[in-house]
Amino acid sequence: MPRPRVYEPDQVLDAVESLAVASGPTAVTIRAISAAVGVSNGALYHTFESRSGLMARAWIRAGRRFLAVQNALVDRALVDGDPQAPVAAVVAAADAPAVFAERYPDSSKVLLTVSREELLDSDLPDDIAIELRDLDRLLVGLLIRLAVGLWDRKDSRAVDTITTCIVDLPTAILLRRNRLANPTAREHLRASVRAVLDVGPPPLKKGT
Repeated sequence: MPRPRVYEPDQVLDAVESLAVASGPTAVTIRAISAAVGVSNGALYHTFESRSGLMARAWIRAGRRFLAVQNALVDRALVDGDPQAPVAAVVAAADAPAVFAERYPDSSKVLLTVSREELLDSDLPDDIAIELRDLDRLLVGLLIRLAVGLWDRKDSRAVDTITTCIVDLPTAILLRRNRLANPTAREHLRASVRAVLDVGPPPLKKGT
């Protein structure tokens, strides 16, 4: 009897990304990925459990890649100890979607075309749902780190200001208008982030 083909999960996730980008997320099925990678349906079901599990694993990998790129940009901005480094770190974090799209174009498109809410509405195994929540925790950790670096604060108002800078502004200026590769849009984003940071968060209430 022929031995079953050995494959790496990343090969499968690469195929998921490629098919989702080329033909849309609905084109991703166990049968289609089985044909693309050359392994049996049963082997894929054994590893990923379902089509939803397959999409979720690809999305989680893309999310982890994005956060790794974003944190590396922040680390690089903070490395020289310049007094303006905390501001530069927030600007770098805001620019992360554009840098990520350059380095991982298919992963970037998967994050843009498949929402986290879609995945959570699917029938996912508990371990995948936990990994999705873990991504949220990692993002919140970065938000707090940036707020502390700028204002020595980690209250909700300070974190909300950082959220405006690295989530809301990139979404509005780059993502929704498909301008990730537009250098002028990226400059607009950086200027907008600096303007928000110039204003800063509301003052702390007495006793907080």
